[in-house]
Amino acid sequence: MTAYIYELVCLAIFLYIVAAIFYLLASGSEFKQRIALGLSIGGLLANSLAIIGRTLLVGRLPLANGAEFMLWFTWFTVFTYLFYEVKSQNKGAGAPVNLIAALLLASIPILMSRQLGDVAPLMPALKSPWLTSHVLTAVFAYGSFAVAAGIAAVQLKKNSTSAELWINKIVTVGFVMMTLTIVLGAIWAEQAWGRYWSWDPKETWALITWIIYAIYLHLYYRRDWKGRKANILVIVGFALVLFTFFGVSYLLSGLHSYA
Repeated sequence: MTAYIYELVCLAIFLYIVAAIFYLLASGSEFKQRIALGLSIGGLLANSLAIIGRTLLVGRLPLANGAEFMLWFTWFTVFTYLFYEVKSQNKGAGAPVNLIAALLLASIPILMSRQLGDVAPLMPALKSPWLTSHVLTAVFAYGSFAVAAGIAAVQLKKNSTSAELWINKIVTVGFVMMTLTIVLGAIWAEQAWGRYWSWDPKETWALITWIIYAIYLHLYYRRDWKGRKANILVIVGFALVLFTFFGVSYLLSGLHSYA
């Protein structure tokens, strides 16, 4: 089963990369755009099957370790992008978002291959009904921020009012989910450790990330903060998301080091 899941992860990475290439080359070609969309959907399907396989392997919803989190993070990123593409009919961000998805998922075989086959029981701190809601709101938030960053990267060269509005909508959804993540995590922490907040490295960096997006949303309606400045802030916010996951998990020790 582990080999099957690993192969699905590698397949999804491959499909996301090829999708990114086709999106990049698809300018003015409806045929190539359809191929790119199909490849992205295929990657999402392989990603979904990997999640299902991991669920069957461990006998629970896979939300406990870094590899499991990354499967969901990538899934929500691509799903959110596909929703955006269908609703907006704007395919300009397909290349960066699929590339982001491929790089995120590639972190599993590079950094977390052992976690993908780990079937050990959950550590006591994770045996909580709060695990599902806390982690799912987090991956929803992170996926939204990834898509917003991909669109913002394209916006640095192509200024579209419609895309700018979509960035704001997606960041708003991500911000709400991030707020829920922090609140649910605080409630869970109080039940598990007797305190709502402990300034754990991941808590601290999650709060910093939340503040950056709060600043973006606050400044969005100021004319002098639209366009390039706003897009850069969205990209900086996503860079902090990545540091909150990778930097804290692999460089800093704390209560969240397992994810």
